[in-house]
Amino acid sequence: MSAAAFAALPAPMLFAAGEGRLAALDGLVRALWLGGLTNSQGSLEPRLAALATLRRELLAGAAPSAEDWPWPPPPVAQALAEALAGLGLQRYCSGQQELTDTVLLSILFHLDFIVDYVDRGAAEEAALRMAIEAFAADWRQHCGQIDELVEVFGMVPDDCEHQRWDRMRGLLQSSGWQEVLRIRRLLEGLPELVKIIRALGRSRPSEEGAAASQAVVEIMQPATAQRAEARTVRVPDMPGETRGIHRSDRIARMLPAEAMLLGHPRLRLVWHARRAERTLLSYEDDDRLTEIRLHEAPVVEPRPGLQPGKRLELGPILVCVDTSGSMQGGAEAVAKAVVLEAMRAAHAQRRPCHVFAFGGPEELVEMELAVDADGIERVTQFLGQAFRGGTDICGPLEKVIAKLEQERWQLADLLIASDGEFGATPQIAARLAAVKRELGLRVQGVLIADRETVGLLEVADSIYPVRDWRRYGGANVDSPIHTHRLTALYFPGALRNAANQQATVSGAAASAALLDGERRADPGAQRRNGDEPDGSKNP
Repeated sequence: MSAAAFAALPAPMLFAAGEGRLAALDGLVRALWLGGLTNSQGSLEPRLAALATLRRELLAGAAPSAEDWPWPPPPVAQALAEALAGLGLQRYCSGQQELTDTVLLSILFHLDFIVDYVDRGAAEEAALRMAIEAFAADWRQHCGQIDELVEVFGMVPDDCEHQRWDRMRGLLQSSGWQEVLRIRRLLEGLPELVKIIRALGRSRPSEEGAAASQAVVEIMQPATAQRAEARTVRVPDMPGETRGIHRSDRIARMLPAEAMLLGHPRLRLVWHARRAERTLLSYEDDDRLTEIRLHEAPVVEPRPGLQPGKRLELGPILVCVDTSGSMQGGAEAVAKAVVLEAMRAAHAQRRPCHVFAFGGPEELVEMELAVDADGIERVTQFLGQAFRGGTDICGPLEKVIAKLEQERWQLADLLIASDGEFGATPQIAARLAAVKRELGLRVQGVLIADRETVGLLEVADSIYPVRDWRRYGGANVDSPIHTHRLTALYFPGALRNAANQQATVSGAAASAALLDGERRADPGAQRRNGDEPDGSKNP
């Protein structure tokens, strides 16, 4: 071989043989390298290859089979496969890389303890059983907590890393979280709340029509109309245009050659015969008349009408929840269920959700509810606390109006969950009405009481009553009142609307009118005051 050919050959790799043993690391994430290299069970190459294979199977959602594993040793592999199948970890790991890597790290961690158990005097089989039982117990609790999160929120929170589960584990073991689970199960008895919360917001048109969204437009509708039709009629033998020669009995229009027969003594008889037979050669002429005829014809014409609109939904959610002392018991549980369902629906549909928990004056708590570690902690603390205090709706309504001025919340709708025992000032009610007109805000009320109140009727566009709210507090289910519409039925004039405001006078004017009526009814009182009955003063 020449020197040039030898120089063209690739240089031999000094550590090729050693690095070949580590080729399986390319199929593993860096977090698994240290545990895969230093584990005490089995040899290096089979261990790395088995980890790569197990990772692919778990990510694919397949139940791992110990028969194909080159690592760990058969007794350990069989016990581990049974533990994985018993826990159903392949169902949790399907498509979840972070969770899968955490499971593999946990396997390496617990298998490393087999040597320690043996060193402490345990037999080989007992040490194996202790390691597998510790692994299964750890993940049985972990899977149970994952199931609880999925049950409540539909998914695992976005920022909850399984490798750092300690914070979430402590939260899921608290008494507040048990209240969250209870409230979640309560929602199964309130299916209408799910529909109401989905309909909040004005970001996207739904398939449902909305009477409030109808607009007056010109609609093309079929109709009939009188159509004029021009027709030309031919009138034969009427003086007009000469068209040619034809045979007839018209003497005025016969040709001169026919007239020559009349001057001959014998041909004169021929002329009379032709005339009788209408065979005289004559000029053919006629006239054409144009007539206009009316007839009905189908047409399409524009007419003003209502065009059905689509209801808007799936926008930002603003929730005002009443936390006053009057809400204790079943009403409190329903109000908490409203907050939890708003949080769940907003996260599932990628919508922002902001909650105002209001009590008395200066008792207002705001919460931005996102399904992350911080959001779960906030909602757990809120759902775990008791309701107490007074009721002031003006503070949260001012906050809501301020929120709506921000671009992010301009397509939001407001949900008020309360027993309705509140009243907004005329100024706040007028500002809220102006926001409804200008921005299209819709206010949905959830009435957790037996009857609606004037305060709730004034601010809410529609009200959904929870009639059986007592059952969630362990009391009687039936409402003692036949309908929740008592206020609207028996006190319609109490509502603050445009007609009432125009017909309402001030207190001073009402007092003056009352005094004037008393004076007119008692002329003696007028004289005692120095007035005449006709209104003039005594000298």
